[in-house]
Amino acid sequence: MAVLEGAVVYSNLLVLLSIGLTITYITTGIPNFAQGSMAVFGSYFSLTLWRILGVHPYYSLPLSFIFGGAIGVGIYALILKPMIRKEATVIMLMIATLAVDIIFIGILGAYSETLSSITRMATTKFIFTPMDFKLFDIEAVLVISSFMIFLLLLALFLLLYRTKFGIALRASMENPTLAEIMGVNVEHTRLFSWFLSGSLAAVAGSMLPFRQEIEPLTGTIIIVSIFAASVVGGLSSIYGALAGGYIIGMSESLVTFYLSTFLGSGILVYSKVVSLIVLVIALIIAPMGIAGLSIWRNKKWSRYTSS
Repeated sequence: MAVLEGAVVYSNLLVLLSIGLTITYITTGIPNFAQGSMAVFGSYFSLTLWRILGVHPYYSLPLSFIFGGAIGVGIYALILKPMIRKEATVIMLMIATLAVDIIFIGILGAYSETLSSITRMATTKFIFTPMDFKLFDIEAVLVISSFMIFLLLLALFLLLYRTKFGIALRASMENPTLAEIMGVNVEHTRLFSWFLSGSLAAVAGSMLPFRQEIEPLTGTIIIVSIFAASVVGGLSSIYGALAGGYIIGMSESLVTFYLSTFLGSGILVYSKVVSLIVLVIALIIAPMGIAGLSIWRNKKWSRYTSS
């Protein structure tokens, strides 16, 4: 039971991360290789509030949301937007996000050492598991992460179908050139998408230490699963990112655990191999991802989640 709960928690966090990646890809066409490190920033942000101010990581989630959003907007406004204005190719923009990821790793490494010297506690590697508690006889991280998914889906539905900005966002997702001709401020929708992507990454990162040990290089490891989830679901589909996140998360957690009962605990180190195998199989069966399958093409959400 504990293994299944852990798998659901990991899948919930992976869904938040993959939806964030997918949203920025839909609006700007850029695969963000820094998504994993953006999550780790959220982890260290919550750790800082805990070590210095005594704020429990769960209480820091709203602040993590804002902090991560600021990082997302900063990446787009300071790095990607100037490159787009100079007509940089998608490959150049993709390499730029990879460079940002490497810079972030360096910043996180330096910050972890600084925080360690300030608090006189080990912060290069840390975990929040001992701080978790029970809600209705269930681990709080499972309840809270599941609630975050529900809240995200509800908020996206209300935003996209009940607000004027949501209509503009959907239009810019489907055809940014036509949307701009019709008077939609595409730049605002792109800024919002990067804000939301960074926010979701930071919130997921704040809860990730309840699931696994965190260090500055964690982002380079989880980015494999994030991309696998987005691609399996369909890189141009928010609906697909939801399904892909659960497929990759559950497969990676449960298959690896099952194999460890036969091959020993050492196999757990290679859990990302499972994600890549699922990714390859999915691409062979459905090159456009789950959202590209004909059974989903007429679904209501596909009007704005599929290109």
